[in-house]
Formats: sequence, structure tokens, C-alpha cells
Amino acid sequence: MGLANFVLEFAAAVIAITLAACVYLKYVTFNYWSWKNVDYVKPAVPIGNMGPVFAGKRSFGEVIRDSYLDLKNSRIFGIFMFHQPVLVVADPDLIRVVLTKEFAHFHDRGIYCNEESDPLSGHLFSIAGSKWRFLRNKLSPVFTASKMKQMFFTIKEISETLTQRVAKDAENSELIEVKELMARFSTDVIASVAFDIKCNSLENKEAEFRTMGRKVFERRILVNVLAIICPYVLHLLKISVFGKEAPKFFIDVFEQAVKYRRDNKVVRNDFLDVVIQLMNKDYIANDNDETSPPLAASKASYPEEDVENRKITMLEGAAQAFVFWIGGFDTSSSTVTFCLYELALHQVLQDKVAEEVNRVSKEFGELSYESISAMDYLHKVVSETLRKYPVVPILNRLCNADFEFLGTGLRVEKKTPIIIPVLGLHWDPELYPEPENFDPERFDAANIARRHQYAYLPFGDGPRSCIGMRFGLLQTKVGLVSLLSKYRFTPGPGLQIPLVMDNASFVQVPVNGVKLRVEMRSS
Repeated sequence: MGLANFVLEFAAAVIAITLAACVYLKYVTFNYWSWKNVDYVKPAVPIGNMGPVFAGKRSFGEVIRDSYLDLKNSRIFGIFMFHQPVLVVADPDLIRVVLTKEFAHFHDRGIYCNEESDPLSGHLFSIAGSKWRFLRNKLSPVFTASKMKQMFFTIKEISETLTQRVAKDAENSELIEVKELMARFSTDVIASVAFDIKCNSLENKEAEFRTMGRKVFERRILVNVLAIICPYVLHLLKISVFGKEAPKFFIDVFEQAVKYRRDNKVVRNDFLDVVIQLMNKDYIANDNDETSPPLAASKASYPEEDVENRKITMLEGAAQAFVFWIGGFDTSSSTVTFCLYELALHQVLQDKVAEEVNRVSKEFGELSYESISAMDYLHKVVSETLRKYPVVPILNRLCNADFEFLGTGLRVEKKTPIIIPVLGLHWDPELYPEPENFDPERFDAANIARRHQYAYLPFGDGPRSCIGMRFGLLQTKVGLVSLLSKYRFTPGPGLQIPLVMDNASFVQVPVNGVKLRVEMRSS
């Protein structure tokens, strides 16, 4: 009898606490934006505006896009991620304020990073404060044009393997899963450049490096959402966003690669070589083999003390190699996938790209860094792909100090999360008429000049823009050139039109993949 009473009392207490929490959410927490006279998307207890994501109806990026299209005339508006009020900045002029003009107030992303229990999370994308500034300062020379030219030869070599791999399917006009194929291509490129490993996943889809890559991108909807909006929960529970097995593998591989190069005095002028330089000394050697002093810090871009001049640690190096792999892998493989999907649906455009690719390559005598740079229509096609399918559908920032957006009447409180709705901007019919259409001419020079600079943000902008943009674009273009110069792609049976995105992924990924038929291109 006593136990029964205890259970009843405990159940009553739980119900009372739950009801009290729901009442508090509805009448206090969810009135936050109303009290500040800011338009907002009506939330639902207890998950705010995250209902469509957890119901599997929309990806996170699509929820923000839809909210933007409804409320963009407000310039700024509020949403709720569970209990957390989040400010969405919709106006390009105000986006410029956040990303560039007042960067000192918004220099952190506010996402999950726990170097102690999850060392690979301490990378350039997620790290905060002066540590970010230190790493950004150290790693910026990795992605200069001269470094890209040196890494180009590795990408080109692996692209030749890609071409040979597809030839086997093209001979019989077979179907290929494009996302998986390009993921294996990207895996081979990054494994070579960042880890000095020839994993050959193009020939062996079960190669260990590719297998571990799949583990990193496993569907973990709750963990992915918490990493963005409630990182302190992951801190508290000591949950790794990458799982346990994959991080250990990548750290071990990185340490072995560093040891091999140091012991054998191997120099390849690639990403790993530069990271090793930063581990050995606090600067990077110039391309002419002369040494350069530590990079000067820009006080205009960050408000804290000068960047310290020190060597980076082994774990810091591993984390940067890891995020280089993540960024180069997913951005490039997804962009090539979406691009081939659109070109399969638009054969006239595909033929136009193929003609330019073969003509320019012939003019230069071979596929080279310079010939890739001269392919203007290819650049338009890739730009339009990133417009319609930005791999990262939002940019997020954290307000580091109370700040007032002039002309809005809103004073943003310190620690308020900020979202830039990239996918929303890219699908805004006022900025891009008939946004569902694939039209590379949107990126004609005259059309670009007519648009606001901050209406196109596939790589972000300002001091915290994507440091690997050049490498990502180069890898994407080399992959496309290698395929389109020799093969024609057409829609496979049952191809989803339009594509449906995986709601469990933070980045844009087609939930059912992209199967295309490939055949030899006639001369």
C-alpha cells in the first residue's frame, strides 16, 4: 500500500511539474519576442518551431526558409528552438552588419565544441573566441592560390581514377548512385591531401576511410539539432556529435601520417604538410622555401588581444585535418551531385558545359589549374547549383554583447543566437525570379551586379567565411570536368523530381539519393 501511494504521489508530482513547465513555456518563454515587439513564428509547446523537423516533414534548413519567406518583410523576426529564442536576420543590409560590419559583436557561432571530451570538435568551424582567431590566422595561408595549384595535381590524379571507374558503367549505359560515387571521390582526395593516405575507395567502397566517413554522417537528428541550439546539453551529457569510433580512427590516422612524414622527411606541399609546419614552428614557409614571420592579427576583425605565436598541438592539427575532410567531402560531393542532377534534367545546359570543358581543355593542351579557371560557363553552373542547393542552409552566430540594430528598435541581448537564412535568401523570388528553375545566367556579371552582395551566401561572408572555399570549388569543378568531358548523364527510372532532403541532416542531402544513367558522350 505504501509503495502504491508513493508511485501515485510521484506520478502526480511529475504531472504537476510538466504542466507548470508547459504553462511557463506558453505564457513566459514563448512571449519573449512579443514583449520585444518583434514579429515571430508562432511556437508550439514544448518544442517551439521545431515540430516539422521532428515530424519528418521538413529539414531544419527548409523550416527556416519557409519562415523567412513568410516574414522577410519584417527584416528581422523571431523563432523558438525548443525553449530558446532565436533571432533570424532576413534583410541583406542587416546580414552585412552581422557578418562583416559589426563582426566584433557576432564573432562566434555558438555551436557545440568540447575539446576535452571530444577533441575533434575543436576545429576552425566551431571553435570560439581568441582560439578561433589564432587558428584562422595560422591556417589562412593553406588556401592561397599558389597552394591550390600545388594541390591541384593530387585532385587531377584522383579524377583520372574517377573517369576510369565511370567508364565501366558508361559502356553499358548503367545506373549510378551519384552521391555515393562522388563521396568516394571526395574521400580519396581528402584522404590523400589531409592524411597522406591512398584509400582507393573509388574501387573499394568498403575501404576503411570511407566506412568511417559514413559513421561521421550517420543520421542523428536529435544530436545534430542539440549541437546547434543546445550545445550545453551535449557538454553536460558528454555526447560526441561524431560518435566514438570515428574520432579515434581519424586521430590515429593523423598521428601515423605525421610520424611517417617526420621520420622520412617527406614534403608534398599539401594540407598535411602545412599543418606539420605549424606543429613544428609557429609560421608557414613561403612557396619559394623562404620562411615568413607569424601572420599579423587583424584588430579590425576581432576585438581581443593579439594572436599568440605558438606551435599548434597534435590534437589541434588532427581537428583541423578532420574539419578539412568534413568540409571538402560534403560540400564538394553534394554540389557535384546536385549539379549533375540538374544537368541530367536540362540536356541543353549539359551539352553547353561539356562543349566549353572540351574546348577550353584543348586550348590549354590539358586539364590544368589555369584551364579550370578559364571555364566561365562551368563557374556559372556551379554557382547556380550552390544557389539552389546551398549545402549549409543557414549561417549561425552568437551575439557576444548587447547590440542594437539601427532602424529596427531592437536591442539584442548578449548570448542571443542569430540565424542567417541562406536557403531562404537563395529561394526568394524577389531576389531570384522563379527560384525553383535552374538558370546559370543568374550569375552573368550584369545580373550579379544588380543583386545585393549579401543575397548569395553559399560560403558565408566576412572574417568567418568558409576558409576552404577555393579548395571546395576546385575539387567540385575538377570532378565535373572529368565526368562531363566524356560522359552524358540522363535521369534514372524513378528519379525524384523535385528532390526531397533528409530532415535528419543539418546539411542538404537528398534522402533517397540521386540515380542517373551514364553513357559515353559522342565526339
